[in-house]
Amino acid sequence: MDVLSSRVLLRTAHPIRSQAFYRDSLGLAVYREFGPPGHPGVVFFLGNGLLEVSGAADGAPRGLVLWLQVRDVVAEHERLRATGVPITRGPRREPWGLDEMWIEDPDGVRIVLVEVPAGHPLRRDQR
Repeated sequence: MDVLSSRVLLRTAHPIRSQAFYRDSLGLAVYREFGPPGHPGVVFFLGNGLLEVSGAADGAPRGLVLWLQVRDVVAEHERLRATGVPITRGPRREPWGLDEMWIEDPDGVRIVLVEVPAGHPLRRDQR
């Protein structure tokens, strides 16, 4: 298989509310918007990946966790707390050496924000 592109598709009970959360609260940049004005789809940049929030579901998404690497997890904690985003767990160093914090989107999708500290093996892995 020769994969040229990929994205995570997120279907929520309230797409417009979820789009606002990812755009306004998290501050993700928009890659593209599509569809009718009353039911638009939005694709967001996720570093080297994409997140599409479009369509609708009967209930909240289940079993999905988004892993987002950030430059400064403490700064993101302060910024998100100030904007009212509920923090599930504040920043802390994990036994595997990454600094992580957890939040949830309005539908309960778990999001882990990860900072790779200087000197961590992920910073030196050239694969």
